[in-house]
Amino acid sequence: MSLWRGLHPLILASQSRTRLTLLTSAGIDVEVIPADIDERALQQASNLSAPGEIAVVLAREKALFVSLKKAGHYVVGADQTLALGDRLFNKPADRSQALAQLKALAGHTHDLYSAVAVALDGKIVFERTAMASLTMRPMAEADIAAYLDAAGDVVMSSVGSYQLERFGVHLFERIEGDHFTILGLPLLPLLGFLRSQFLLAI
Repeated sequence: MSLWRGLHPLILASQSRTRLTLLTSAGIDVEVIPADIDERALQQASNLSAPGEIAVVLAREKALFVSLKKAGHYVVGADQTLALGDRLFNKPADRSQALAQLKALAGHTHDLYSAVAVALDGKIVFERTAMASLTMRPMAEADIAAYLDAAGDVVMSSVGSYQLERFGVHLFERIEGDHFTILGLPLLPLLGFLRSQFLLAI
């Protein structure tokens, strides 16, 4: 059942299946149009080092990129950054990078920052950032290799090389924060905004 009341479907400027699932499971009609932007180049050009601020900038740019092409549509951009102390992590390029990331994270607490931005007609009309802290259990390299074997190439699509909603849950001993934030979308604040625009039935 759809709870969406907008004239057009909500546009998700992301290739993330998890974000799409979160929105559609909430009864929202969604059209996916990934933003064709160079995230790393934008991050470097921003001269920002705070992970939360970087996530917001990238979420904004994704939403704006698609919004400029889709007049009259609400466009959602989202991004997630991971920080272990002062070290920032990106999506791994291959299995060896994924292994190295997980070895660095094992036995430590890291922070995930998830940002969402909504654009309409080329202007940002809403944005929010949320943070969660996750403590990964100590693991030997053989344990990490076994996880990567089980999880497969899907880990390449996730910052930090894990997906908590799948086999990645086995890597952790403590989690503090909103579940949706960990999955990469501050969903409750986003729903609140959409409700304020009379775009949802409930």
